[in-house]
Amino acid sequence: MIGTIVNTTTIMIGALIGSYLKRGIKPQYQQALFNAMGLCSLALGFNAFCQNMPKSQYPVLFIVSLAVGALFGFMLKLDERFKRLVDRKKNPKKGDAPLSEGLSTGILLYCIGTFSMVGPVLSALYGDNTYLYTNATLDLITSAVLSTTYGIGMIWAAPVLFCWQGMFYLMATCAADVITDDIRTELCIVGGVLIAASGLSILKIKDCKTINMLPAFLIIILFFVVKSLLGL
Repeated sequence: MIGTIVNTTTIMIGALIGSYLKRGIKPQYQQALFNAMGLCSLALGFNAFCQNMPKSQYPVLFIVSLAVGALFGFMLKLDERFKRLVDRKKNPKKGDAPLSEGLSTGILLYCIGTFSMVGPVLSALYGDNTYLYTNATLDLITSAVLSTTYGIGMIWAAPVLFCWQGMFYLMATCAADVITDDIRTELCIVGGVLIAASGLSILKIKDCKTINMLPAFLIIILFFVVKSLLGL
């Protein structure tokens, strides 16, 4: 778990650095960083989608999972509850970016990707932390940049990453064959769409309420569980 601990720590350090630098950055420069992060989210989301879609054995699955997942998320009011929970203690000045928006984007950027999903598996099976250390370096920079816009609250993305990577680590330790390439591919496809959706929200183009779509991940996992039980 050392690789995951390092990765988690770098996010916390990045959040501290970014929130400190924020004090010396003028509002117009903060807005420039804000726009840059929106564009980066779009680019990373499209990249994840385009890289993994050709590998998919179930090209319609991401559509079904997003549709069903978004429906369940809307019924449960996940986006509304998340924003109320995160932003209730924050009284932002006019023009400040809401922390809930930053956290939802940061969590997706940190958790969805080859490094963050395959890294814990390699660590558990072979003691190889190369992917996790590489991911830690990337997340350090991303966390610092996000925190210059959203503040110290971005540090709360760290425990989410720890739980996410810890889940993959435990699954690999207990049953390595559970985490197949097909599952990772489908998760990355949906994750790419959600990261791009976060970019649209950051740029104020369209509030896609990304949190409502998170159950899409569960739909994918449920699909493969049922498929395995039926022996398909």
